[in-house]
Amino acid sequence: MTHPLGTQTAPRRTPLSAEERIRAEVNFVPLVVEHLVANGRFRVTADTAEMVELFQAVARRAGDKLQRPVVSYANGRDIVITFGQVGASGLTAQETRSPLE
Repeated sequence: MTHPLGTQTAPRRTPLSAEERIRAEVNFVPLVVEHLVANGRFRVTADTAEMVELFQAVARRAGDKLQRPVVSYANGRDIVITFGQVGASGLTAQETRSPLE
């Protein structure tokens, strides 16, 4: 269907199935780990609550794989995954911020 100039509607997003979500989570971990090791951070567009949740899960898995604290920050448009700080008590200070929750 054609739309008059300037009146196009935004594309609809189909939610990920449970299987697609698991596959995405597993397959993004090596990429995020690679970027964290090389650059200290990973940034990706995550403009829906579903994508924020997906990449927060990826951040947790990346932290487990690297055996280092990893945090994620979402602003409603992007999510940044980076290394967290270890406090003086040895406890991990992990923080996840998401205005979409």
